[in-house]
Order: sequence, then structure tokens, then C-alpha cells
Amino acid sequence: MIKSARSMAGLPWIAAMAFFMQALDATILNTALPAIADSLQRSPLAMQSAIISYTLTVAMLIPVSGWLADRYGTRKVFIVAVLLFSLGSLACALSGSLAMLVTSRIIQGIGGAMMMPVARLALLRAYPRSELLPVLNFVTMPGLVGPVLGPLLGGALVTWASWHWIFLINIPIGLLGIFYARKYMPDFTTPKRRFDLAGFLLFGLGLVGISGGIELFGERVVSSLVAGGVLAGGIVLLLLYIVHARRHPSPLLPLPMFKTRTFSVGIVGNIASRLGTGCVPFLMPLMLQVGFGYTALLAGFMVAPIALGSILAKSTVTRVLRWYGYRKTLTGISVIIGVLIASFSLQSASWSIATLLIPLFVLGMAMSTQFTAMNTITLADLSDANASSGNSMLAVTQQLAIGFGVAVSAAVLRFYENFDGTTLQHFHATFLTMGAITVLSAGVFLLLKPGDGRNLISDRDKKKPV
Repeated sequence: MIKSARSMAGLPWIAAMAFFMQALDATILNTALPAIADSLQRSPLAMQSAIISYTLTVAMLIPVSGWLADRYGTRKVFIVAVLLFSLGSLACALSGSLAMLVTSRIIQGIGGAMMMPVARLALLRAYPRSELLPVLNFVTMPGLVGPVLGPLLGGALVTWASWHWIFLINIPIGLLGIFYARKYMPDFTTPKRRFDLAGFLLFGLGLVGISGGIELFGERVVSSLVAGGVLAGGIVLLLLYIVHARRHPSPLLPLPMFKTRTFSVGIVGNIASRLGTGCVPFLMPLMLQVGFGYTALLAGFMVAPIALGSILAKSTVTRVLRWYGYRKTLTGISVIIGVLIASFSLQSASWSIATLLIPLFVLGMAMSTQFTAMNTITLADLSDANASSGNSMLAVTQQLAIGFGVAVSAAVLRFYENFDGTTLQHFHATFLTMGAITVLSAGVFLLLKPGDGRNLISDRDKKKPV
């Protein structure tokens, strides 16, 4: 049942809070990894599992969030999601080992997988399409502010308090979100539909196998044969999901949407290109602290220009796409991002701070342009019947690609540690490799046609990418 206009006015604020919590949590941890590693008596270079466990859990459970909200109501599921996210944050702060931290991050991920998607679903059902664009623009702004505050706040808390507070600050925000959700969030439901449990298990375990196999290659805690077996097992499970989805009347993620060329190119392009961009928030704070000897506070300050550049570029993306089109923009911007990532291999502690900040700021602008273009072209040509599933698949891909970026870059870094050289030289070689991978990813977008995405932009800017 739809609530009153007064009640509905608070809904965008609730969604904005959820977006802010997720964006803040995604970036605040990176700066604190060396301090957490020292506390848990682990190497800072072996802490990627604390990030991957969260992103992988979110990627696995996003498709489930819509089904849960439809069946049990948006308000109930959202409150449970925020509660789990807050409890997971508390458990992270109390962790005394890496295993406990990873387990706690999984609990956080279960909440995070439902928190933002359910809030966005409530907005889609509460507002007419004519009012949706300004509402979504309002909701996404805190998501851009979060990455600016995350590294700075993480560095400040580690410097002047302790790493535990990067998790504890989620608790008062979560309690506030629960209070306002009870008051303002509508409890939308839809007719019950059967849940594709077999599809969920095949798809979810396949993602775990692929991501876990890549991480095991980086961790080197098992033989390469075992790591390769886990990776191959994940691929087999995803292939079995494809067989299952072709036969199931209502699969978790329907396959017909992949027949839309722009959608398929967008999904593959997201995974390929985000391997590079996903590694930067993980590798850069580590290199600045472990390689350059910077403090956590200064390392956090150094990463903030990426987010500031992203915010600035948001107002220029539409014009760039109108001038060059999606094919040229995505191909060119992917090459630029790859070159920028590779250029980090030239940096050293002797460089001035301004010289280090400028490429990070430019990278933020380029990443914002790439993400906006990729996301809009991916969903541009989907039919109404496939729009919901396509949106879920895009969200899964985005989370999965972040985890892959961390896992692959960590594996590459571990690989270079087999060779002689300093830790800083190993970081330089890793950035050079990840930059090359990103440049190669530009080839995916050459599969687009020059006219693709023309329906999204016009000379009068009737439709602007969100």
C-alpha cells in the first residue's frame, strides 16, 4: 500500500543513506588495511580477502534481494538488511583474526546486497517515471561523496583512534536508517513467485569458485593445481547454470537478455575494464604506505582526488557522449585509463604530492565517464520484460568486477614477489600489468556500432545518462 505524500518524501533520504553507507564502507577499509594487518599479525599484502569476501557476497545475493522484497515487502527486507549490515560492522570491529574479519565481512555483505537494491526498488515503485530522474540524481550524490570521505576518514581514524572505528561508525548511521525506514519506507509487495533455488546455487557457487580460485593463486596457501581446480570448478558451475536457465520456466537470471548485443558488450566490457579500475583503490593506499612510507592519513588524502574527479566529470559526460558517441568514447576512455594506471609504475616517494595527485584526479574523471557510459549502454536496448533482470545482472557484474580487480591485482603482485627487487618495484610492475590489461579491454567496445546508444542522447539533451 502506498503511503502519504509526507511519508514518501523521506524515502529518497533513506535510499541516499543506504548508498552513502555502501560507498563509504567500500573505500574506508582500503586505507586502514596496513593497520588492520598489523593488529591481526598478517601481511598487508595478504588482506585482499577482507575486501573480496564482501564484494563477492554482495554480487551473489543481489539477484535474491528483489525476490525477497517482492515476497516479504520492501520495508521489512530493508530493515533486516540495515540490521545485518550494522551487526556485521560490529563483528568486524570485534574481530581478532583475519578469518573472523572475513566472516564478519560476509555478514556485512548479506546486508549490503539487499540494502541499496531494495531501496532503489522502492523508489521505482513509489515514483512515476516522470519524477524518477531527479530523485535518482539526488540519491546518487551521497554515493559520490562517500568515496571522497572514505579514504580521508579511514586515515584519520587509524591515525587518531584505531582501525576498529572504521566499522563502528556504521552502527549509529544504521540505527538512524532503521528508525526512518520504519517511519517513511513503504512496504511494497507483489504476487508470490517461485524462487529458483537450483539456479541460485549454481550461479552463486560458480562465482565463489571463480573468485576463490583467483584469490588462491594470489594467496599461495595451496598449490597452483588446487587453485586451478577451484577456478575450473567455478567455470563449470556457471556453464551448468546456463543449461539450467534454458530449461527453467522462471530462472534466476534469464538468458534471452544476452541476445541484446549492447547488453552483452556492456556486461563483458564492465568485467574486463573494471579489472584495472577495481585494483586502484586497493593497490594505491598499500603502495603509498608500504612502498612510500606514507602515514594512513596522508595515503587517504592522496586517494580522495579520484572521487573528486568523478564528481566533476558527472556534469560533462552527456556532452562527451553527444560529441563522440558511445563506441568512440568507451574505446578511447578505456585506453586513457589503462595508460594512467600504467603511469603509476613511474611514481616514487621523491615526487611532489601535487605530481602524484594530478593523475589520480584525471583518472577519477575518466572512470566516471567510463562507468556512466558503460552502465547506460548496457541497459539501453533491453525490453521492458528484461529490464529488471538486466539491471540485476549489471549490479552483480559491477560488484563481481570489483572483487576480480582486487583478486587479480593481488595475484599479480604475489607473482612479481617471486622475482628479485624491492616491494616498491613489485608494485610498479603490478600497476604496469594492470594498465596493459585495461588498454586491451578497450577492444571489447569496438564490438559496438557507431549508432549504438543514439536513443539515449540528443542535441537537446532530452535524455541524460544517470
